[in-house]
Amino acid sequence: MMLDVEHLDQWCIKKLIDGEVLAVRLKNFLSQSLAIEIGNKILAPGFEGYINAPSIGRIGMAFYEAENQPPLIEDYFNQAGRNIVELRNRCAPYSSPVDTLRCMLDETWPAGAHLESLYGRKMYVGLSRVVKPGVCFLAHHDIFAKDAPDSFQAHSLQAQLACNVYLNMPSEGGALQMWDKHVSPELFDEMRGDSYGIDPALLGRPTLEVRPQPGDFIMFNSRCMHSVSPGVAAPRLSLSFFVGYRGDSSPLTFWS
Repeated sequence: MMLDVEHLDQWCIKKLIDGEVLAVRLKNFLSQSLAIEIGNKILAPGFEGYINAPSIGRIGMAFYEAENQPPLIEDYFNQAGRNIVELRNRCAPYSSPVDTLRCMLDETWPAGAHLESLYGRKMYVGLSRVVKPGVCFLAHHDIFAKDAPDSFQAHSLQAQLACNVYLNMPSEGGALQMWDKHVSPELFDEMRGDSYGIDPALLGRPTLEVRPQPGDFIMFNSRCMHSVSPGVAAPRLSLSFFVGYRGDSSPLTFWS
């Protein structure tokens, strides 16, 4: 259910979109030493918790945190450009891995790829996500139309993929877990209640479980339920964003 590739191309992206695989992994997208060094540089100035998932740290604001509340949506867009620059500054003198991936997606996909716009404004891309030792990142799915229910742009997606570059990993744990069973948005909301996710044990044994190494890049279907197992001794840091697909002849778009 996971495809290991030597380079990112249209073929492997289509396999994800068509549901032939749950995830695609590009090992050593960055060397381990470079991934750890960039990770340490990103973590050094500190980070905050998600508004609606305070046990998970992040640098930058994810759009789903806005929860369709106009003041938070305004905060998101006001911060978007600054947060993109902030990640570049934290990675310097190295290139931001997210910028490199943005170029690769544009070069790989025949119709190109570009930053997503919503409500006539450019979105943010390049969330730095920190899972502290002992914390389980609860099972959830990511669906753009749930985050922007009044937007045709969000509803026009035919597929939504998650992209993660792993920089720092704990000595044990921190595995990506995925399930191929469908959970409707309505059932998920009923199961999670006031939480951002649900206990992975409620979903049974994961269809796929993979423990990334520093420097690995993994792309997967974000509409499938997924979680992260608790890590030991050290935080788990990844850079993440989504890729939207609207047909083979349309550009891919990305956002966080």
